[in-house]
Amino acid sequence: MPDREMATGRTVPAVERGPLGEVAWVALKLGFTAFGGPAAHIAMLREEVVVRRRWLSEQYFLDLIGATNLIPGPNSTEMVIHCGYLRAGWRGLIAAGTLFITPAALMVLGFAWAYVRWGSTPEAGWLLYGVKPVIIAIVGQALWVLARAAVQSVFLATVGLAALVLYFLGINEIAILFGGAIVVLLARIARRWSAGSAAIVLPLGGLPLPALSLAAPAAVPVSLLQLFLTFLKIGAVLYGSGYVLLAFLRRDFVERLGWLTDQQLLDAVAVGQFTPGPVFTTATFVGYLVAGLPGAVLATIGIFLPSFLFVAAIEPFVPRLRGSPWTAPLLDGVNVAAVALMAAVSWQLGREVIVDPLTAGLALIALVLLLRFKVNSAWLVLAGGAIGVVVRLLGG
Repeated sequence: MPDREMATGRTVPAVERGPLGEVAWVALKLGFTAFGGPAAHIAMLREEVVVRRRWLSEQYFLDLIGATNLIPGPNSTEMVIHCGYLRAGWRGLIAAGTLFITPAALMVLGFAWAYVRWGSTPEAGWLLYGVKPVIIAIVGQALWVLARAAVQSVFLATVGLAALVLYFLGINEIAILFGGAIVVLLARIARRWSAGSAAIVLPLGGLPLPALSLAAPAAVPVSLLQLFLTFLKIGAVLYGSGYVLLAFLRRDFVERLGWLTDQQLLDAVAVGQFTPGPVFTTATFVGYLVAGLPGAVLATIGIFLPSFLFVAAIEPFVPRLRGSPWTAPLLDGVNVAAVALMAAVSWQLGREVIVDPLTAGLALIALVLLLRFKVNSAWLVLAGGAIGVVVRLLGG
């Protein structure tokens, strides 16, 4: 296989093909041990495929990170899929993605079964009482890190603020994401053509966005097809951190369909933090709550299927995407809009979770530990749950 030419003009060694069993083992190992969110997953993947096994170079691994940021879906999952594809072809693509996702999905399924059976008991309620403020802190920490990376100028801050306002006005989150991307791209084009053109800074105003929907419609009967298609849509359009998934789930399953409550949504995210692997396995939990085992299976397939397809489609173009004057502005716009959605949902859910001095203290302490000391989020979730149980036992 010849060397691949990078957009920077540099080359990296060809990715040598290897045995499928090796790909399967690495993916399964990460599926059982990759706690701590997408950044931690990618760091662990780099240790396996770049440092220890030398499947590909450091430079090409960085190029893959850039490429996965340009397509929707969970970045860490797509990185695992991409490495499997490069190492063992189509069989590697399927094996890597499936074995990375399956351990977390099965664990989440077990939690969902236990939640449906015992989730309404006082003991489970006090466990989640301590966990939920920690989840808000984890989302807040991810929001802080992503915002620092995404908001690179006053113009991008303006686009993000506009996206935030539009979300609270009831505008569809997909329109907000793509609208942000288009506005930033047009602004970059206008800047090149005319340095004095500022009219395009008025974000999203002229785009054909859906009508406002301030009131949540009545609940509709559960349909397995609609459940699958809803998660397929989310997997096909969701950019940014897995925590941005909160915005999509809340809009679709809480507000539009009425299949979940805000409390159930937070509980689903909390369970996702207990398990290794992708945060998107929250879909497994939601699917089980809505429609039992068939719902869990369809939700999981629906939200992850686009990632497999996108990775296969984008692989030939990875060497050209990095540094492209067309894709970079689109990515900037999507990222800042995704951060705005994440901020809006964090505010809404935080108001329901921070209900007394103890929950406020838990959230604040967890946030400090995450930002200052980089404590693994899984340990904080466990600690929050333990504190909730202790408070219950002490009669709090």
